[in-house]
Amino acid sequence: MSDAWLHIVGIGEDGLDGLVPATRAVVEAAEVIIGGDRHHELSDVVQAERVAWPSPFDALIDVLLGYKGRRVVVLATGDPLWFSVGARIGRSIPSDQIVYHPQLSAFQLASARMGWSMADLETLTVHGRPVEQMIAFIQPDARLLILTTGAETPGQIATFLTDRGFGRSKMTVLANMGGVDEARFDGVAEDWVHEVPAFNTLAVECIAAPDAALLPRVPGLADELFVSDGTMTKREVRAVTLAKLMPMRGALLWDIGTGCGSVAVEWMRGARYARAVGIEPRADRRAMAAENALALGAPGLRLIDGEAPAALDGLDAPDAVFIGGGISEEVFDAAWAALRPLGRLVANAVTIESEQVMLSLHAKHGGELCKLQIARAEAVGRLSGWKPAMTVTQWSLVKR
Repeated sequence: MSDAWLHIVGIGEDGLDGLVPATRAVVEAAEVIIGGDRHHELSDVVQAERVAWPSPFDALIDVLLGYKGRRVVVLATGDPLWFSVGARIGRSIPSDQIVYHPQLSAFQLASARMGWSMADLETLTVHGRPVEQMIAFIQPDARLLILTTGAETPGQIATFLTDRGFGRSKMTVLANMGGVDEARFDGVAEDWVHEVPAFNTLAVECIAAPDAALLPRVPGLADELFVSDGTMTKREVRAVTLAKLMPMRGALLWDIGTGCGSVAVEWMRGARYARAVGIEPRADRRAMAAENALALGAPGLRLIDGEAPAALDGLDAPDAVFIGGGISEEVFDAAWAALRPLGRLVANAVTIESEQVMLSLHAKHGGELCKLQIARAEAVGRLSGWKPAMTVTQWSLVKR
């Protein structure tokens, strides 16, 4: 690490006293220290040029590079590589120029305070991000540790839990962990009234009522959970579609003809940090898709007003493409050309005309064809009978 000029140091509420001697020596030898107000206060005995986080924060890399050649320390809270600034810096500056000095993270401290095994819980952050993204993790008996975005966040999460039948969930807010002002606030979601410090970590033990909404992260959410005008990829077909699209961590989906967004939302729920772009020309359907994304824990869904293939220009290359709003050779060619290697493309058709296009494309490109026929039991007078849904022809293939 002889070429390293940048040190990223994790610091806790106990300030310099909590650092190991070698890391403390790095901070004390710094010529430039960059961090937030709280970080500077925790290290104020060190004489160095002090630099605040830039605004906008995206300017941070340019600011850092401007100090190259000097002894630079960035102070971060806890572990700099766990939902913290170190990861952002590491994506832009070569790793051989950086030395990381981790401290106990808020997650580790909270886990110790709660007596929870970290192997048996989910660690989340909503700090500077939409709080709604935690909704996808509300499951019976789940334990969640959440880095919040402010004093109001626990109350917002308490509402999410209560609205979904998890009002008896236990909630604990932990603030200033490791410092002299450490504080703890305990309660249940449906009765949450605490005023808490702005900088806090939230622990949630999810407890489901008998009528709680069951929202698994595997595909196939109930149709009635989505706001729609009736035109949507139905539950069973959606489950098969998502299985072939194969949601993966951080992967990007193009949902062409997104409608109410059911496929895109389930894609984003299906893997951590999965992303989706929905292309939909109708404003009313884009509004429904946006509402569903918020309600079901996929607030990052990006919606585009337009029609393929023109609306695809300039988008990041996808890892998967779903064509659910009518397939044409032009749309397929544009999507297939943009699809990354090992990308998955799935198209569904219910009309004879779309099926004919699909069969022609299959003859040229191969892949897998199948027909999905679903029937549901419904009342027929005093008895019951099977009511079939429209048959769906599905074509799927992987780009190799």
